[in-house]
Amino acid sequence: MFASPRPTAPAAPRPRRRALLGLLPALAVAGSPAARALAAEGPRDRLVLSGPPATVSFPFIHMMESGALAPVARNVEFHLWTNPDQLRALALDGAADFMAVPSNVGANLYNRGIPLTLLNVSVWGMLWMISRSPDMRTLADFRGMEIALPFRADMPDILFSLLARRQGLDPRKDFTIRYVATPMDAMQLLLTRRVDHALLAEPAVSVALRKTHSFPLSAVAPDLYRSVSLTEEWGRVLARPARIPQAGIAALGQAREDTALLTAVSEAYARSQAWCEANPQACGELVSRHIEMVTPEAVADAMQASVRHLASAREARPELEFFFQQLLADQPGLVGGKLPDAAFYA
Repeated sequence: MFASPRPTAPAAPRPRRRALLGLLPALAVAGSPAARALAAEGPRDRLVLSGPPATVSFPFIHMMESGALAPVARNVEFHLWTNPDQLRALALDGAADFMAVPSNVGANLYNRGIPLTLLNVSVWGMLWMISRSPDMRTLADFRGMEIALPFRADMPDILFSLLARRQGLDPRKDFTIRYVATPMDAMQLLLTRRVDHALLAEPAVSVALRKTHSFPLSAVAPDLYRSVSLTEEWGRVLARPARIPQAGIAALGQAREDTALLTAVSEAYARSQAWCEANPQACGELVSRHIEMVTPEAVADAMQASVRHLASAREARPELEFFFQQLLADQPGLVGGKLPDAAFYA
């Protein structure tokens, strides 16, 4: 969401750095039944992971650099996608084995016949209103105001519109929505004072706050405020737990048919996410080497501000289906016109 895709074949980490990045996940995966089954056949030559410059991709980057998937693949690559159109093109072309996907996009692609299986949901809240006013408490407080909003008809717009309508607001009449191509564009409008409010996802939120010294313990008076959390609005407006099954990891093509590979990647992802949560600054240093425009500090802030929850696709199915039903009631095309069947959930 911030940068164009960069070369994805970094130099092999030095042994000491590899250890510091987390050798334990690699050893644990190597000892798992799934990895032993794969080892009997020998590792793949190449495994491609793909995701956006957002928290959902941070474990992917750690998996690649730490060697966590060495037992199952000789070469592991991470390919960045920066907008939903790139994501859909990669899925249609079969250009990745495992992808980070917004949950509704995964359901839409599956319902359109793309060979895709959802493995987990790892993002349960990452969207925030950012404002120059410290007094905003709900979306209704932004009535009559201009809001910069990236990715029209995709996750930020979907959730904003859904939550506005559920509290009696018309997202097209009660707000002046200024659609922009990417979160980076929305952030630039904020930084240059061309808008006073924007809806951003992490880590764009933390990048904007850091750039304006609007983070905790700053000696400078805040210029921007982390305002309304759409996750908290979801819980308040819909009388649900304050978490939204926004995004997770999906297997594509032949990878989805290899049960041992699915298990090995799922285990490695869970361990890498736990490492990132336990080591936010080190995670930031790692991620900032692969994603332009983010700093280690902003990544660490984003990790600490995100809802910490990881569920398998089957565990998350009830919450996913509730979310999909909300979308089907308003815009059926967002999930392909129907609930995905059981085969969608790994």
